[in-house]
Amino acid sequence: MNSPLLSIIIPTYNRPKLLPRAVNSALSQTLSNIEIIVVDDGSTPAVQLPSQARLNVVHLNPNQGGAAARNQGAAAATARWITYLDDDDVLLPDMAEKALAAIQQIPQHLPTPVAILFGLTIVNTQGQGLETHLPPTLPRGNHFCLEEIPPKESFFSKQTLVVEREVLLAMGGFDPSFTSRVHTELFLRLNPVCSLWGIPEVTYHLSAHGGGRVSSSPRQRQQNFERLLAKHQALFASHSRKRFADFILNHADMLQRSGQSWPAAKALGQALTAQPIHTLARLGSPYKNQVLKTFSDIRARLAVSISQPGA
Repeated sequence: MNSPLLSIIIPTYNRPKLLPRAVNSALSQTLSNIEIIVVDDGSTPAVQLPSQARLNVVHLNPNQGGAAARNQGAAAATARWITYLDDDDVLLPDMAEKALAAIQQIPQHLPTPVAILFGLTIVNTQGQGLETHLPPTLPRGNHFCLEEIPPKESFFSKQTLVVEREVLLAMGGFDPSFTSRVHTELFLRLNPVCSLWGIPEVTYHLSAHGGGRVSSSPRQRQQNFERLLAKHQALFASHSRKRFADFILNHADMLQRSGQSWPAAKALGQALTAQPIHTLARLGSPYKNQVLKTFSDIRARLAVSISQPGA
């Protein structure tokens, strides 16, 4: 095989039923000059896949976490450009072809280096589309997740990143101290050194399913969010309170979507503290009434705990 033009990296851990679907979507690309690197992050039993000329399986032992597995995949890649695929998601057949075509047409007004983002659609277990998110374009020096973007664009497109391998490695890759919010943390460091060109075409299907996820642990998710705020405290302080409130509200929305109502309520409390008027204005009327009732209950609980410290 000629030197691959794109490396598709699939980190995986204990997903034997879902992984083959993700791998097949990578192997079924209309562009053949690619490589697929599956990083088995200490699965038990270890990942076993049929031998393929374009497929390389890297085994890690013991388990190192998703961020470290992504970094190991980048280290093993041989193509100039890399992209990632979660083991429970799928790529559309023309993803690689569209990525390589886009690389040849990167707008000259964007400061180099330039990475590419595509749109993604969240699909249910029957493959039906639930919602689509199209990415913004942000020149180098901006901060993905903290900038004003048009209403029809979304920051929820980070999984579609196509980036030069050397750019990712030079900035240190993903931070292994995070067990969730790994993409958000990466993009807060990536965008200052790399332009992000958003292309409004869907190439990625993100699966909404009932399987286990790291992000389904309320405690871990909140710990990682607080770690994110602490690590990038100066960056958040340099942006408007409105944008900071939006960032926290997006976190609250993800928690609410995953059924974590209590952590979501606490996150909304942080957003109200940061920018109360903007936060209330952004919430829809029915949701606003629910939120206000929730915080009334929280205040009541706090009042009881303060008045009865030994309880």
